[in-house]
Amino acid sequence: MQDWSATQYLKFEDERTRPSRDLVAQVPAVEPGRVVDIGCGPGNSTELLVERWPQAEVSGIDTSPDMLEKARKRLPGVSFELADAESWTPAEKVDVLFANAVFQWLPNHPQVLVRLMDQLAPGGTLAVQMPDNLGEPSHRLMRETAAEMPFAAKMAGAGRAPLSPVGYYYDLLKPLCGRLDIWHTHYNHPLAGPEAIMEWVKSTGLKPYLDVLDEGERQAFLARYLERVSEAYAVQADGKVLLGFKRLFIVAVRKG
Repeated sequence: MQDWSATQYLKFEDERTRPSRDLVAQVPAVEPGRVVDIGCGPGNSTELLVERWPQAEVSGIDTSPDMLEKARKRLPGVSFELADAESWTPAEKVDVLFANAVFQWLPNHPQVLVRLMDQLAPGGTLAVQMPDNLGEPSHRLMRETAAEMPFAAKMAGAGRAPLSPVGYYYDLLKPLCGRLDIWHTHYNHPLAGPEAIMEWVKSTGLKPYLDVLDEGERQAFLARYLERVSEAYAVQADGKVLLGFKRLFIVAVRKG
């Protein structure tokens, strides 16, 4: 895919950071020495890790130069590295591996999660959040709109695959863990209107569809998508629309 846009992503910084806040609050580590933010993006989640563990050596990795540029400006005292979560291995064992909304993009992420458990120090924590929202209108309509466009063939297979059932992740990670917590949270974000929903997903879920289109096709696709989103989301009494967003959380503590 083309590089991610930190500017587009941060249009909804508060809402996007909320799952990171909820995830970091459930990490049991008290005084970790080394903490790594995998898929750190523009540093909004990394900032939470620095605040939670000011004594720790906190670092971040990401595949996006634009995201890393913003992260370095935001947190000049933190080390950020251009690296791919799929193959990255730390130089030494880590106490907390934190990954907010990154592994859903990796088809082989279950194998990556198992590998990363081995990169934790005994008693270390792997904390993961992944969107599990492909059934929401925002994402269902991406697939349906793509299929009806005259250039549908260009977008075949563009969307990410659905996550596995919770029980799959439990069975995968439990043998490696002294403690394992898995849960879903369903957020309802009040947004200004259907246009705001489209702006939200342009930097994430819609991106693989848009990346393969030329400018004319992109505008035609977005116009039709917006039309369908406008039909799907009811306007609330205050003029807002509620973007439903289901997310899967995993906190896995390695056996000591």
